[in-house]
Amino acid sequence: MKLLVIGSGGREHAIAWCLARTRGLQKIYVAPGNAGTAAERELENLSISDPQELAKFATDNKVFLTIVGPEAPLADGIVDIFRARGLRIFGPTKAAAQLESSKDFAKRFMVRHRIPTATFETFTNAESAHAYVEKQGAPIVIKADGLAAGKGVVVAETLKEAHITIDDMLASNKLGEAGARIVIEEFLNGEEVSFIVMADGKNVLPLASSQDHKRIGDGDIGPNTGGMGAYSPAPAVTPSIHAKIMREVINPVIKGMAQEGMPYTGFLYAGLMILKDGSIKVLEFNCRMGDPEAQPILMRLKSDFLKLLEHAIDGKLDKIEAEWDLKVALGVVLASAKYPGTPRTGNIIKGLPPDNSFGEDAHVFHAGTAFNKTEKIVTSGGRVLCVTALGVNVRAAQKRVYELIETISFTGMQYRRDIGYRAINRKA
Repeated sequence: MKLLVIGSGGREHAIAWCLARTRGLQKIYVAPGNAGTAAERELENLSISDPQELAKFATDNKVFLTIVGPEAPLADGIVDIFRARGLRIFGPTKAAAQLESSKDFAKRFMVRHRIPTATFETFTNAESAHAYVEKQGAPIVIKADGLAAGKGVVVAETLKEAHITIDDMLASNKLGEAGARIVIEEFLNGEEVSFIVMADGKNVLPLASSQDHKRIGDGDIGPNTGGMGAYSPAPAVTPSIHAKIMREVINPVIKGMAQEGMPYTGFLYAGLMILKDGSIKVLEFNCRMGDPEAQPILMRLKSDFLKLLEHAIDGKLDKIEAEWDLKVALGVVLASAKYPGTPRTGNIIKGLPPDNSFGEDAHVFHAGTAFNKTEKIVTSGGRVLCVTALGVNVRAAQKRVYELIETISFTGMQYRRDIGYRAINRKA
């Protein structure tokens, strides 16, 4: 049996690594993969990126099932292309992926289906946007409508920062088409959590809860990033909060998408803010697993991941449950110098284990890595690695990860030193 994982980041490395634990698999292709997936014995990188060519490869090589990792191919309609050939693929259609590919679509969808979210307005005109933030004040959140590789959300602490961001997106066109339309919404103060489910169009299977750390600096300061680390489970998601999220967010999304003729299949990620009064509001939807949330979540998965995916594609998620390791998993992202701006690349990475493994309880998942001309592994992006480990509690997992990080180095390496602090403080 052959599988295909589409993508090149840490999330895709984790997905392929988790699938490789299934017995009897013949091959797992990763397109295009990275230096880390190339080092895994069960995986093979595939230098194909065009959706039509990938669909042809899946047909010609009798690929049993394809999993799409990143958002861009989903927004471009790769699921529709594969389905047109009768191929089994897990992910939302192009229409359903608008929940992530357009912030404006997602916000208006939530309003239509009474899903709690921050108040907002949408703008294509800079002058109108400037007038709006002057009236609303700061802090305020400004989002590019389209996909911006994790750089499309700015939490403006001051009016000056808000005005600069508006000009960058609408006047200077710094984010291109993604920022040609912006959504400006109220700033919410609370605890942010990630809630990810698998959906088959009608049924949902919640995955283990997790919490991401978006800001570049310790204590959640500095600019937003794609994520600097995560842990699972998230203590903030209590049983009552879990039930509320399912009742007020996840179930209405699945029901609403079906009603609007876009049945939702695939991973659905809800970025949520839990407010001090216990209420919840949706910050964003992603149509994929989070990165770096996928790494700790999949390290805790004890069930056969392939069976879960098969049930999802066959519309039978109500017939299966997922089993989770009771241990905590925590991952810390090692990023390049100058990230989240223009990252420095091409630096040799030292101290990596040959097969990415530090034993059964710890693994290094690659994201922005590649081989140079001398076959050395080098940095090739902003977020480079995610060192992930299991522990009996958050503090133990955290200690293990930071011990392992001490053995890895590359010029300009930066990382947060407080991943998991919210959970530790909550327990204290």
